[in-house]
Amino acid sequence: MPDQSSPLPDPAADPVLAGDRVLILDFGSQFTQLIARRLRESGVYCEIWPFNADPARILGFGAKAFILSGGPASVHEGESPRAPQLVFEQGVPVLGICYGQMVMCAQLGGETQGSDHREFGRAFVEVTGDCALLDGVWAKGAREQVWMSHGDRVTKLPPGFRVVGSSDGAPFAVFADDERRFYGLMFHPEVAHTPHGAQLLRNFTHKVAGLAGNWTMAGFRQTEIARIRAQVGQRRVICGLSGGVDSSVAAVLIHEAIGDQLTCIFVDHGLLRAGEAEEVVATFRDRFNIKLVHRDASELFLGALEGVTDPEVKRKTIGRLFIEVFEDEAAKIGGADFLAQGTLYPDVIESVSFTGGPSVTIKSHHNVGGLPERMRMQLVEPLRELFKDEVRVLGRELGIPETIVGRHPFPGPGLAIRIPGAITREKADLLRKVDAIYLEEIRAAGLYDAIWQAFAVLLPVRTVGVMGDGRTYDMACALRAVTSSDGMTADVYPFDMAFLTRVAGRIVNEVRGVNRVTYDITSKPPGTIEWE
Repeated sequence: MPDQSSPLPDPAADPVLAGDRVLILDFGSQFTQLIARRLRESGVYCEIWPFNADPARILGFGAKAFILSGGPASVHEGESPRAPQLVFEQGVPVLGICYGQMVMCAQLGGETQGSDHREFGRAFVEVTGDCALLDGVWAKGAREQVWMSHGDRVTKLPPGFRVVGSSDGAPFAVFADDERRFYGLMFHPEVAHTPHGAQLLRNFTHKVAGLAGNWTMAGFRQTEIARIRAQVGQRRVICGLSGGVDSSVAAVLIHEAIGDQLTCIFVDHGLLRAGEAEEVVATFRDRFNIKLVHRDASELFLGALEGVTDPEVKRKTIGRLFIEVFEDEAAKIGGADFLAQGTLYPDVIESVSFTGGPSVTIKSHHNVGGLPERMRMQLVEPLRELFKDEVRVLGRELGIPETIVGRHPFPGPGLAIRIPGAITREKADLLRKVDAIYLEEIRAAGLYDAIWQAFAVLLPVRTVGVMGDGRTYDMACALRAVTSSDGMTADVYPFDMAFLTRVAGRIVNEVRGVNRVTYDITSKPPGTIEWE
């Protein structure tokens, strides 16, 4: 067992504990998560909280700077959101983006109005002045491309501000108060369509706020191990291990912190990808020597799903049975005081409406809001502050095999949501074969790491076909592949026709029961869930 006598890290040496961090107040923009990603990429730790978070909690966070996000509201609406006034009273830098700029202007004594001249999409800003935010990135006299998304505009600056950039639809597109270190941008610097936007955000955090930008995954690992040890003490933790990236990294990190106080329970619901159950057991029980309980409950799950066609009922059925089986296995080992989960930051963000925030609830299968009361356990969520790509970096830091760390995301309900309509063991076996061929070809083409997620779907239709001299009446399947950096948005991966033709040929020839293959080119906009 690891030595648990070591003290917590020295706060002065840890940027998270020392308060070298930024708080982003979210007004509901679809791009808010991208602000956090850009800051994390530059080595600055940050968190996203709803604009109406408790003021005492905001003060307790000890932010060295604030960012006010964009949002869909208008400051002219009667009940439009406002930033806590304390944000402007802490003596730290504040950056307002889009709606955040409008809020800053309205609350500090400026004036805004609705405008018939809206700006959505690509636009250009004429740089008319200098300020610390633009230093070394945009020069006076330049014409810079940006991404706009607004209908209102600033008409009068608050006292102490001056305009340093204008566009056709926003005469005060960039304003600055260098003395108080307050800045407002009408455009979105966090999106790729603003070419130098990431540099402007880095200027704000590193030059304006003076942050060191030394937040690293190695530092996070050590800090989180200390936190786990402080939270758990000598008590026991159980972890629901799926074999996916999130639960795998959480399990190895917790095991590094508390050793045999952790027991993992792997519930096989019969809806995993080909070979996954065997890989999970071999990796965690044999390689990492983690105490692992493996329960094959496929008959129970498939029996309960018989005849169920509604995707949400499928999710809830699988979730209910998982908890029942999990609790049964936990009771056999004598229970535990803590339950470990691989909750990620996007899960927390997408579920912010549970606490009254502005975002729409997306997740319906993650316990980010807490556990059923009967479980009587506290949560251990060591990845709660990380995005998916950061979890992969942490996994590599922990020495987890690339076959798991680099694995494409796989939903908890597994193949159940990739079989629209009724589920049977035969359909699950059929889809497993199709999916295995698809992924095998992607790997052979050297494309696996370039794709965020690729999978096959067994469509709820049968089609007539001709193979050789005979007619067939078999299933059709769809193939999907998307690119993403954090799972919040996704774009279709552009396979060439030669690849798709080769994959389709293999599937039709090697999987008896499938005679038609299609390719799904739907993109994933911000905040949507799995293809169902």
